[in-house]
Amino acid sequence: MQTIGVLGLGIIGEPWARRYQAAGRLAGSWNRTAKPSAPQWKATARAVAASSDVTHIVVADPPAVASVLDAILPALGPGKAVVQSSTIDPESAAACEARVRATGAIYVESPFTGSKPAAESGTVVFFMGGDKAALDAVEPLLSLVSETRFRLPTVRQASALKLAMNLNIAAQMQALSESLTFARRAGIDDDFYFQALAKNVSNSGLARLKEGKLKTRDFAPQFSVKHMHKDMRLAQAALGGTLPMLETVRGCLDRAEAQGMGDDDFSSLIRLL
Repeated sequence: MQTIGVLGLGIIGEPWARRYQAAGRLAGSWNRTAKPSAPQWKATARAVAASSDVTHIVVADPPAVASVLDAILPALGPGKAVVQSSTIDPESAAACEARVRATGAIYVESPFTGSKPAAESGTVVFFMGGDKAALDAVEPLLSLVSETRFRLPTVRQASALKLAMNLNIAAQMQALSESLTFARRAGIDDDFYFQALAKNVSNSGLARLKEGKLKTRDFAPQFSVKHMHKDMRLAQAALGGTLPMLETVRGCLDRAEAQGMGDDDFSSLIRLL
């Protein structure tokens, strides 16, 4: 597996395509909304799959992934691989695997953690699910855009772990928003609050990442409300039920999206307070 193509050139896919290009491995890129200036741009998803050993998918949701597979399946076969990095539910991941493997190609479910800054710096973390031979085949290419790669034996587990991670992140964001709002209402300066938080056991990577956005009210998307909301819907459906914090953050994200914040960074949850 020497070459790779990227399908989906959003805030994650485009930085990945540029990193693959810089490494001399990019064979094609495509986006539903045309981006002819993108590196190795091709007019169709099928053309990217035909020209690449590995096709790397990073789009919005299960229907978008299914649509991409519809387009590229005729270009797949033995010697080809699909890496699916969109956040989808375990049932959809298993269905995608079955469709790809039926062509003779290999399939790896590889959702990730890390938003736009991590994509640009090549420090995302992948949760790779599939059989060992498939993971071995694609990991050298994925190492070009990632810092760490965790391996799981099934595509369902990879998908489930990603949803579990995002539940934790969403819950932390809501708690941080409420904590900061509580301090602000007591007249505590934001700088002072974050200095104190830095010495507290509850400090986190999320707090460090979002500190600047919360202090300056800069809600340009690193990871959007609408995508986090979608992930929490998928998590709830995959559970076949709910959990208390999952239900809470789903409600908050739903209200944020209803108030027109869907395209904003999910740190904009604080605006509901």
